[in-house]
Amino acid sequence: MTDPDTTRGPDATTIDCDLIVVGAGPVGLYAAYYAGFRAMSVVIIDALPHPGGQMTALYPEKLVFDVAGFPAIRAQSLVDALVEQASRTAPVYLLEHVAMTADDDGDGVRVTTDRGTTVTGKAILVAAGIGKFTPRPLPAGSEFADRGLRYFVPHLDELAGHDVLVVGGGDSAVDWALGLESIANSVSLVHRRNDFRAHEHSLKLLEESTVSVLTPFEVSRISGETTIDSVTVIDADSGTSRDLPVTSVVAALGFKAALGPINAWGLEKHQRDIAIDRAMRTNRSRVFAAGDVAGHENKVKLISVGFAEAAVAVNHIAALVNASEPVSPGHSSDRV
Repeated sequence: MTDPDTTRGPDATTIDCDLIVVGAGPVGLYAAYYAGFRAMSVVIIDALPHPGGQMTALYPEKLVFDVAGFPAIRAQSLVDALVEQASRTAPVYLLEHVAMTADDDGDGVRVTTDRGTTVTGKAILVAAGIGKFTPRPLPAGSEFADRGLRYFVPHLDELAGHDVLVVGGGDSAVDWALGLESIANSVSLVHRRNDFRAHEHSLKLLEESTVSVLTPFEVSRISGETTIDSVTVIDADSGTSRDLPVTSVVAALGFKAALGPINAWGLEKHQRDIAIDRAMRTNRSRVFAAGDVAGHENKVKLISVGFAEAAVAVNHIAALVNASEPVSPGHSSDRV
């Protein structure tokens, strides 16, 4: 995975730029590239430790079929390509930073993060997807977090040779189990119900795989000295328990998502989304929104639509940042 230069440290600092992008998912990354294409400097703020948003955190191995020009592309490969595309214009990444406040700053805007960093710019583009999402914790064994228990698997090869237990019954759980089958030493999947919520095609692949599926079972205890060496699971019907030799646990129990502090920015809503006009403007001057976080009456939430919205927003922001710049960028080949 492409890992861009980032600023993660807690030390307070001030950064100046033309455009502040809140959200490092696919739409935010494309917006960063496009802003650079329009000769703007960019800072990208995201609460996660890696760019890519949901794609990297939840389903990096899943194939995406609705991106123009690609019959199919692996989610992580798409993110890597977007990071590489954006890198041509050297955006500054503030990862593991939460955008807390957004204030007017003379003829610009000012965003402060939870780590005390202040970013000043000419405009903000909110591309936060479904917002900040936090995993639902595994009730048993929380003390093993980052010591064998994980909630995200951005790099499957980190679990090469491990005996892995995946917990959950949704798409993420099944996808991770299938993705790890050829990498890990062994893979077991535990779900507390007999029925899964995952896609039918994925369940067919699971049935044909070597993954050991245990239903209806729940994790009752995780054991080990410094790291995990076994997991005890209980049959929800009979109450009998089994000890599994496990070195890593992947808990895929779902996520809670919320816009968090952005909800206090005074942005008008369309239903649960940030309301936008045809130029991706919100009700606040110099604040725009694009992607799944933005809504209007006829909105269709597709990644391809998000890319288009990012381009529309950035082109209107370009004219706002520099009054001599037209909204229409012309042909990209003319700017090389």
